[in-house]
Amino acid sequence: MEDKIETLLERERLSLSSIRKRAAAFGIDEILLSTLLMIILWDSIQKVNTVEGILALTNNFILEYMAIKILYQTFFTMQYGASLGKIVMKIRVLELSTLSSPGFLSAFNRSVFRVVSEALFYFGFAWAMIDPYRRSWHDLSARTLVVDA
Repeated sequence: MEDKIETLLERERLSLSSIRKRAAAFGIDEILLSTLLMIILWDSIQKVNTVEGILALTNNFILEYMAIKILYQTFFTMQYGASLGKIVMKIRVLELSTLSSPGFLSAFNRSVFRVVSEALFYFGFAWAMIDPYRRSWHDLSARTLVVDA
């Protein structure tokens, strides 16, 4: 499989996205989604007087937040091959079998495993630092690769 990826990268003249670009894209996406959550919960947040109360409030919406993340990642990855953060950082996700934006099932699989990686102390993201093709767990499960756009 790894020989196939190497050949594919050379043949298509693709370069792998750096870990820094991927981390910056992740940060941009997290800021956007966290801001969206704060807007949704704004009325409730104003009624709480303590930091502990705000944390308890946001923890009550953790499943909804995960669902928003999955929908966001699935839609943008399927539609554009990149989330808004990836678009800003000029990187994109390719499905290895088609060399195009992932289809719905692949994008959904990638999004779900992305949230799982986050829940497991970001180990799935750290995996990209030791993988020769910088694939995280969600890339491995969805058979995708992140390249420069």
